[in-house]
Amino acid sequence: MGVLNVTPDSFSDGGLYFSPQAAIDHGLALLDEGADILDIGGESTRPGTPTATPESYAALSLPPVSPETELARVLPVIEAIKRLRPSAILSIDTYKAAVARRAVLAGAEIVNDVSGFLWDADMSRTIRELSCGAILMHTRGLPHQWRGLPPAPDIVALVHQELYARIASALAGGIHRASLVIDPGFGFGKNHDENFSLLAHFAQFQTLGFPLLAALSRKGFLASAPAAERSGAPYLPPLADAGAANSGLPPAPSSRDTATLAATVAAALSGAHIVRVHAVRPIVAALAIADAILRAK
Repeated sequence: MGVLNVTPDSFSDGGLYFSPQAAIDHGLALLDEGADILDIGGESTRPGTPTATPESYAALSLPPVSPETELARVLPVIEAIKRLRPSAILSIDTYKAAVARRAVLAGAEIVNDVSGFLWDADMSRTIRELSCGAILMHTRGLPHQWRGLPPAPDIVALVHQELYARIASALAGGIHRASLVIDPGFGFGKNHDENFSLLAHFAQFQTLGFPLLAALSRKGFLASAPAAERSGAPYLPPLADAGAANSGLPPAPSSRDTATLAATVAAALSGAHIVRVHAVRPIVAALAIADAILRAK
């Protein structure tokens, strides 16, 4: 699954593909590089951002992205890519039911809801009515709360338990079992150590009985450099980001692509069926090796 952010402020590539033509060109390039699915999003959910929920409206003065603004960003991209590549499989990355409905009617086949159908009470009903695919992701709290969340006593058990409850609710609401893919939500309300725990025990989520998605690409915990910490050496970003290091600026998220490669292969070997990534070409090559290892088992 290739990431296509049509936003001015996403943590990894905000602004690079904000214009419709830039987004369309990049989406087509990701397909050419081997992406099987394009995940198109029109709102950033990076840590600290406001979300369109009653709680965040009350807690923040910053306005979240409206459904109308989000649709204005993503619909031209969805429609153009489906026109140019009719066989392309598109996913809409949104937690808003109104956006999901319009995007699916425009050609998207999957709704990727980072809230696990929690932030919009109409989402489950919308997915049921559309009979589309749906990715149910685990999130703790809201983006503006993430940096202050206390550690969970057992993050793997917590995520497993809450995903189980969200799945039961989705099925009870009429969403077809075969429509669902499950995502433990790396980085969404989890601290660095908790993300490594989720990755180390990723195989446990197979017991939920659904296809699994791992979205590890360029996540902040991959920059925590545990290997450098063990050796006592200071963390040094890849050479491609040496300019940022010399300027005193933090490394660009793209400097995490090598770490993303390692983490994504680890997830694939632990049972991930779909991986969501920004840099498609190197992941495709790495997953060919992972698949060969799994076949050899």
